[in-house]
Amino acid sequence: MMTPTSAAPFSDRLPAPVRDETAQVTRLLGELQGRVDWSAVIATGTPWVDAVRRQPAPFWAMESLLREYPISSAEGLALMRLAEALLRVPDTETALALTADQLGRADFSGHAADASGHGHGQAHPVLSGLASQAIHLSKKLLPEDGENAHGGGLLQRLGAKTVVAATVRAIQLLGRQFVLGQSIGEALTRADANRRANQPGAALIRHSFDMLGEGARTDADALHYGRAYADAIRAIASKGRPARPEDGDGISIKLSALDARYEPAQFATVIGRLMPRLLDLVNAAAEANINLTIDAEESERLELSLVVLDLLAAHVAATFPQWQGLGLAVQAYQTRAPEVIDEVTSIARRHGLRFMVRLVKGAYWDGEIKRAQELGLTGYPVWTDKRHTDLSYLACAQRLLAAPEVYPQFATHNASTIAAILEMAKAAHPHGTPFELQRLHGMGEGIYREVMRRPDAPPLRIYAPVGEHRDLLAYLVRRLLENGANSSFVHQLADEAVTPQMLLASPLRAPSRSVLPMPLQLFGAARANSKGVDLAAERERLPLLAALAVPMPAAPNDTSVEGAAAAMNALHAAQRGWNATPLAERCAVLLRAGDALERRTSEFAGLLAQEGGKTLGDAVAEVREAVDFCRYYAEQAAARLAPQTLPGPTGERNELRLHGRGVFVCISPWNFPLAIFAGQVVAALVAGNTVAAKPAEQTPRVARRFVELLHDAGLPRTALTLVCGPGETVGAALVAHRRCAGVCFTGSTQVAKAINRTLAQSDGPIVPLIAETGGLNAMLVDSSALPEQVVDAVVQSAFRSAGQRCSALRLLCVHDSVADKVLEMVAGAMAELVCGDPANAADTAQSWAVDVGPVIDAEAHAGLTRNIARLEREARLIARTPLPERLAGTHIAPVAFELKSIGEMREELFGPVLHVVRWRGAVDALVDEVNALGYGLTLGVHTRIDDRAMRIAERARVGNVYVNRNMVGAVVGVQPFGGEGLSGTGPKAGGPHYLYRFCGEQTVTVNTAAAGGNATLLAGGLN
Repeated sequence: MMTPTSAAPFSDRLPAPVRDETAQVTRLLGELQGRVDWSAVIATGTPWVDAVRRQPAPFWAMESLLREYPISSAEGLALMRLAEALLRVPDTETALALTADQLGRADFSGHAADASGHGHGQAHPVLSGLASQAIHLSKKLLPEDGENAHGGGLLQRLGAKTVVAATVRAIQLLGRQFVLGQSIGEALTRADANRRANQPGAALIRHSFDMLGEGARTDADALHYGRAYADAIRAIASKGRPARPEDGDGISIKLSALDARYEPAQFATVIGRLMPRLLDLVNAAAEANINLTIDAEESERLELSLVVLDLLAAHVAATFPQWQGLGLAVQAYQTRAPEVIDEVTSIARRHGLRFMVRLVKGAYWDGEIKRAQELGLTGYPVWTDKRHTDLSYLACAQRLLAAPEVYPQFATHNASTIAAILEMAKAAHPHGTPFELQRLHGMGEGIYREVMRRPDAPPLRIYAPVGEHRDLLAYLVRRLLENGANSSFVHQLADEAVTPQMLLASPLRAPSRSVLPMPLQLFGAARANSKGVDLAAERERLPLLAALAVPMPAAPNDTSVEGAAAAMNALHAAQRGWNATPLAERCAVLLRAGDALERRTSEFAGLLAQEGGKTLGDAVAEVREAVDFCRYYAEQAAARLAPQTLPGPTGERNELRLHGRGVFVCISPWNFPLAIFAGQVVAALVAGNTVAAKPAEQTPRVARRFVELLHDAGLPRTALTLVCGPGETVGAALVAHRRCAGVCFTGSTQVAKAINRTLAQSDGPIVPLIAETGGLNAMLVDSSALPEQVVDAVVQSAFRSAGQRCSALRLLCVHDSVADKVLEMVAGAMAELVCGDPANAADTAQSWAVDVGPVIDAEAHAGLTRNIARLEREARLIARTPLPERLAGTHIAPVAFELKSIGEMREELFGPVLHVVRWRGAVDALVDEVNALGYGLTLGVHTRIDDRAMRIAERARVGNVYVNRNMVGAVVGVQPFGGEGLSGTGPKAGGPHYLYRFCGEQTVTVNTAAAGGNATLLAGGLN
């Protein structure tokens, strides 16, 4: 068995994933100069396009579906949403509600076939007639309100259920067109039928079977997928041993399906657990002499996949040196694709092997774009223009055709790409070179029907998904989205307004300007997005790991109560001068501070890990949030706090002015010692207040360093004073001081109430309190939700940051019909979490791998331990994450308990403790129970019923509602954060109303006509 020490080191083999796109396109154009005669490409492809349009694709094929119901239409979107969700819904009520919700958003009546059986000139009237009549009928029979689907008369109920059943069957039939078989046996039977079919090139057809499924979330899932792959290899082998791997059927495997933690940070797990499983499959494929291709993953796993390929190649070279069936899929939409081809070729050459390389365009472009934006990368790891992807594909193809170490497999549905490949192959190897074309089962049939008529047609391999129909949902919708996008070849092929010349236009043109904003320009010209760190890239990760080795400075000394009083008096004396500082200068201080903090991301992230126990990912995110606060409040202040001239009668000038209230006391928590501290302080400062900033006792070092940064950025030292010490003494003294003009507090509800009482009892002015406090945050999951998506959201929301977030998930409410499956998956995902010390400078690989760090201190640990012991007596244990014994005194293992009712929730447990309740019946009643808890910070909703999600949001008394995603990590200016009820006073931090609460207001009215009359009016031309 391989061990991490025997494995190749995990380090960057490729260029940075983000590079200047224009420069890279220009480089690729130079490589292809004179390599492709595009007039020949058009001449080759035009007859194919014309033939497909004369004889459209068969019944239920992708082209037919997209022609009838384009994804850009309401009908296409409704069908996509139904296809994605309906088959997995086990309870009738939710199925009815989902069907009514989606079909109610579209009008299918115009698609129905007429009496002659012809559907408005469409090519396949059976498709349009059958589907549209059933859908149109269902809209009439289904209840208008999906939530009351159980109501109405018997006839309505029977009719609705009948139509839903028919819709389910129709979607199953649709799925059959994209999944070759629900079992490998069925798939092999249909594969044999494909080869026997009376169609051009049928004898040249091979298959690559993919045992369909999402990436594993649990090790049980991974073992299940592994068994499915092993069974498939045995079944394929039973059909006979091909002379060469390329001559027979093969299999495609997804590494993230074989290991639930297939990610760079878990490199040791990948080597120790995935590799033995993978070697077993490789050995079986090699012994059968069949092709085994490793499917492509997301860009952050690309370097990891190359390490795995290198290790496999070493094994194959030592044990099966004659086998030439090991393969890898390469995504041309990644900007590093040409370099990937070079690296794969280098690996093959180094080990004396030949690989089979499947070149694809790529399947998760939108996800890559969103990830880059969320992480604040400097650009995108994928091409932002489809034409650039097509160009990259040709550049990669040129490399593959020139490399004797690979057997090229060109997977595309684009006629111009196919024609270009044929021309390039002919030019590179006039006497022929072995390669094959590939298409996806259910797609591209029309084009390949024409291609395979050529006497020199190469072999065609069909990528064939295998699995139960309910497992194909996310996969099918992904294919619909990709091929139904307006820029896709399949979509344009169905549009006869697009001429063959337009459809086959050359990508060998000057680079296009991206219509997408770069991630750092996501918020427009007014505010730069904070720059993040791509931890998957070693060159970006190393500075963070180096920061862990820098010793923490000594903590600042506590301030005495007398010292706190003196600070308040000094701040009061300085406030008038700071308030008189022009607004533009105050904003400039914040902008300089934000830029300086961004430059020092590694330094601050390292300190957050050391002092606050933050994981590296959480530490970077917190630094970015603090940067965002600086920039956002500077932007908001410039736009909102400047004097405003108000309308009024002639001869009078009215102006509204905003000014600082005085000395603001800002009390921040330990769970976000930089972001919340910074957000409170800079908001108060830019509004013209001076600030006494009291950080949590546990994390004063981070606060001191940020205060120093503000002073270095030009903030007068008299405007901000760091006051450290216990809350019950020093904090209380600040709040009770007669110079306190306002309090901004984040922490427990109990302390907020105590502060409120102190302020109310003061004999001085009425002082505002801005408070963000605790939450019994719930997530509601119905049976239409995708379980894998739910599990990801639950684990991230409940256990990220060791559950020590204000917004963390505390109460999971799962519909009873899916609860067993969801909770089993949650338990399995919890078992995969890694508890450890993220500040472990002695073992940086281990520190990077940590998912769950320590709880903040011994007091928190003791309190959580007591409450978990109580829950062990009173509730049912669902799962507990393994915790190494050496961490028992500092960490709390993530744990989940099932309660009998929501009413058993007693208090917020500020740690990795999840409570679970099953529900059924009306969702409105469930929301009312959550509201009755009295808190109102965050709420998660997982459902595919759009009306249900919106009604839950309207009914819920919470500040932040997150639908079909996790419920943590609010972004400044995007998801303003704050709650109501027991969760705080508002206004929301990071929102457009926040700064006003720090301000006093003054209206100045000047009678401009006082000196002899209204000169302005008279000058305007009175007769």
